[in-house]
Amino acid sequence: MFFYERIPIPTLIMAGLVITLLLLLNEITRRSKYLSIGMYILLPILLTIFVWPKTAGSGSTSGYWFAWVKTYSALLGIIGFMAIRHIKKLEGSKFMFIFPAFILSFNILEAVYRDYEVYANFNGLKVIENGLTMMGGSWNIINAIAGIISIITITGWVGIKISNTKSRDLVWPDMLWFWVIAYSLWNASYCYNAISDRSFYAGTLLVITAMIAGFFIKKGAWLQHRAQTLALYAMFTLTIPAFASSSQFAVKSSNNPKAMLVLSIVSLIANIAVLVFQIIQMRKQNIKNSFTNDVYTNTASYKATLKENQLD
Repeated sequence: MFFYERIPIPTLIMAGLVITLLLLLNEITRRSKYLSIGMYILLPILLTIFVWPKTAGSGSTSGYWFAWVKTYSALLGIIGFMAIRHIKKLEGSKFMFIFPAFILSFNILEAVYRDYEVYANFNGLKVIENGLTMMGGSWNIINAIAGIISIITITGWVGIKISNTKSRDLVWPDMLWFWVIAYSLWNASYCYNAISDRSFYAGTLLVITAMIAGFFIKKGAWLQHRAQTLALYAMFTLTIPAFASSSQFAVKSSNNPKAMLVLSIVSLIANIAVLVFQIIQMRKQNIKNSFTNDVYTNTASYKATLKENQLD
């Protein structure tokens, strides 16, 4: 296989169950403030004190800085989103709506740095680190550039709104499907480059899960879906690190340099395409600042997002 070794039917079934469970938990907590507090605040505190130091300590496949930082940054994002969604005084603060863009950019920068770190430490090598095969090469640099472009193409930072529906979702009207797809390709490429044998679940399945939730369940709230599904899976892997790397359901990467290069190039092309489209839209509408102005207000997807969230 080009990207992964052969995937048995039972593993595909398990992958489907993982997606289903993540979607279910995401949907349940999205609709309940109190379940969100229990899942994303109280449970992580208990796991941090009693479980993760034992399961994800030094020597495990999660026993390195990125796994821990990714988990807590995702949780921090969710807590910030919950505050904006449910504290009335914050809803009217434009400053608070910069937070989602900041936490998203910070998460991308974490991965960009890790891609560079893999290149710097393992360029031209094939070594085992924390139980994972690491191979550094030009693909890391290519994908890091794609990640930086992904940050540049985050538009309409202050156009984020709270839906007028019962669930009060964090809605980002200007974050449309083409940016999400480009980001997802970049993220899948990063995972394939930097966490190899864990990338099938942590990369491919997670981006698919967030896209399903954002495109078919609740439009406009992709970032909220992404943060919650990422945090849920990150907490799970710190609790049971072996699931994605050495259990019977693990999917081994082919560790194919050609596959890494192809995926990174596709990621870069997709993000460049979004950047070009953004520039065209900004020139067409004479928009000078894509952070404080929504760029894609003339698109059908933008208008559909407002309508679904009762914001039109």
